[in-house]
Parts: sequence; C-alpha cells; structure tokens
Amino acid sequence: HCLDRLIMERLTETTLQALALLLSGDPGLWSIVGISFGVSLRAIIFVVPLALLVAFWLAYTRFPGRRILISTFQSLLSVPAVVVGLTVYLLLSRQGPFGDLHLLFTQQAMVIGQMLLGFPTIVAMGHAAFQAGERRAWETARTLGAHPIRAFITLLHELRYGLLVAVLAAFGRVISEVGVSMMVGGNILDHTRNIPTAIALETSKGEFSQGIALGIVLIIMAFSLNFLLSWFQGKGQVTV
Repeated sequence: HCLDRLIMERLTETTLQALALLLSGDPGLWSIVGISFGVSLRAIIFVVPLALLVAFWLAYTRFPGRRILISTFQSLLSVPAVVVGLTVYLLLSRQGPFGDLHLLFTQQAMVIGQMLLGFPTIVAMGHAAFQAGERRAWETARTLGAHPIRAFITLLHELRYGLLVAVLAAFGRVISEVGVSMMVGGNILDHTRNIPTAIALETSKGEFSQGIALGIVLIIMAFSLNFLLSWFQGKGQVTV
C-alpha cells in the first residue's frame, strides 16, 4: 500500500509538472509542438493534390491491373512507419541514389517520409469516397461542356466531407508516427525533434514531465481529429 501511494504521488506530481509546462508556454516544449505540426502539415499539403487525382483515376477509369493497384494501396496502409523510414534513409544516405542532396536528418527528409506514409491513406480512403459518391455530378458537368478541371472541382465539392475524412485520417497517422521521424530526422533539438520522438527520448531518460505534456498535446489532437472525423462522416451521410 505504501508503494502504491508513492507511485500515485509521483504520478500526480509529474502530471502537475507537465500541465505547468504546457500552461507556462515553455519555449522548448512548444518548439517541439511547432516542428511536429509544421512538418506534418507540409507533408499533407504537398501530397493531397496528387493523392486525390490518383484516387479519382482509380475510381472513374477502367484499365488492366486496376484492381491490383487498388489492393496495393490498401495494403500499404498497414506498412509500419519504421519500414518507410528505413527506405527513405537508404535513399537519402551518402551511399543512396539521392545522397548528394544532403537531405538526411533534416525537416525536408521528415516531410518526404511522412508524404510516403500519408499518400496511400488518402488514395485508399479517397478512392472509397469517390466510389461511394454519385457519378452523376461528374457526368452531368462533362455533359454540359465543363472543362475536366472544372468538372473535377465540382466533384470534389460534392464529395468534400468524405475526402476531408481521408485527409484528416492521413494527418492523424503522420503526426503520431515515430519510425520515419526518428530514422530520417535524427531527433535533433530545435530542428527535427517532434512530439513522438521527444516522448521516446524523454521517457528513455526517465524525464516524464515533458513526455506527459507532449502526450497530452497528442491526446487532445487525437480527440479533436476523431470529433472532426465523426462530424464530417455524419455530414457526408446526410448529404448522400
């Protein structure tokens, strides 16, 4: 009982320290948060246009090998982040084909790795959204003489809720991953250290207050994303 009480007291004390760090605006803590969100937002912004085009192409065209390609993207959803990180590391290392770019252990390398993680998520879920939507929006726009780009934008508007779910799901995956960020970012303070890698580092050092503070940020973000996902899914069902 004494041991349990000591553990609870220690946990309470550490949690209070974590909350104090968050509320005090600790520059080191919020620098990590800023890097994490900045890298992940860039990765998603860069990957969304191409991913949605590929999802549309898979949903609205027929060609040999289409089903295999769709299954491939769906299978890529389960690929561990550390495998993606290892692949990017080998490509960007000095002995790799892109070693001359000197991108390893930079935020740019983290963005590339997270793009590779987010791309199949948006393609697979975006394809499902395009498949579930009404083809009439696209067909009507084309019949009325709309340019393909204009018709595509009209279709995106019609299916916006389902597509936003895909984008948010991809963002949730990339911002919480640790494998890619650790391997190609190097966990460099004030440069490539993001929320997951900082939590891993602080925990290994036995410094739990900052780890708990960053964990709280991730938990708040997870609840916010889940709320938005549920809301957008509900709106999409109402629209259909």
